[in-house]
Amino acid sequence: MTELLIILREIIGPVFVIMLLGFIMQIKFKLDLSTLAKVNIYFLAPGFIFNALYHIELSASLFGPAILFFVLYIIIMFIIAQLSGKLLNLNKNKRTIFTNSAMFFNSGNYGVPVNDLVFYGNPYATSIQVVALTFQNMFIFSYGVFSLRASQKGALTALLGYFRMPVLYGLVFGVLFNLLNIDLPDLILTPAGYVANAMIAMALFTLGAQVAIIKLSTGLKTVYFSLLLRLIIGPLVALGLIYSFGLSGIMAQALFIASAMPTSVNTAIIAQEYSDHPDFAAQIVLFSTLFSAITVTIVIYLARVLF
Repeated sequence: MTELLIILREIIGPVFVIMLLGFIMQIKFKLDLSTLAKVNIYFLAPGFIFNALYHIELSASLFGPAILFFVLYIIIMFIIAQLSGKLLNLNKNKRTIFTNSAMFFNSGNYGVPVNDLVFYGNPYATSIQVVALTFQNMFIFSYGVFSLRASQKGALTALLGYFRMPVLYGLVFGVLFNLLNIDLPDLILTPAGYVANAMIAMALFTLGAQVAIIKLSTGLKTVYFSLLLRLIIGPLVALGLIYSFGLSGIMAQALFIASAMPTSVNTAIIAQEYSDHPDFAAQIVLFSTLFSAITVTIVIYLARVLF
């Protein structure tokens, strides 16, 4: 119990402190959330990914298991969520939101700070989290958007939208320059470092501000069921995959902890733009984030015990 309280205070606590500041600032000043989101998506996240991938030691031993893990993880969660949505008699659009909420977790403005605090900035652990962040962003802004808008705009428009995401190019150039051993000047590396360092605080601040505008409603049974999938079933699926792969150490811990993150805020953002039920998506994000303070604390503790 003592260790759980320490994890809650020293790892989860700081995350929620910055979120609370964003929440308060949004209530008081009515911030432009669209601008904040753009700063995160088009500036901070690509810079963070580029900086991390440029400096890490790339190897098949890192990317191979991590990518395979996340591919299988998303497929399994998709199947479970789809079957659950049908059992709950959700209409097609609402079932898509429900499925996205189970598949896509907050690997960026929640997962990155947690990873940094748990592993004290360990480059190897950070690299695994970067893989999670990149992979999640690639899927949510491709399949996630496609699943909501394909029926309205067509598959081609959805696909072209993905190639406009700068996160993809931060990944490509970070890996390319790393593999080619290209020495970039301080004129580029120093600003990249500043951007990477700014991401955590700004991302959490933005998440808090986004939570502040979510409106609650009655009939939350389906929302609670989505929490069960994302916060409990999700880590259990990850645990099964980790044992199946025979993973251990930092790799196993980082993957297990990453899988326990709450629903991605981006699921609410794309639902706001492309869905008939944006409030449903927003409520899932809100409750998932709040309850994750307990569940993520427990998962961090189990990661240290099991691996």
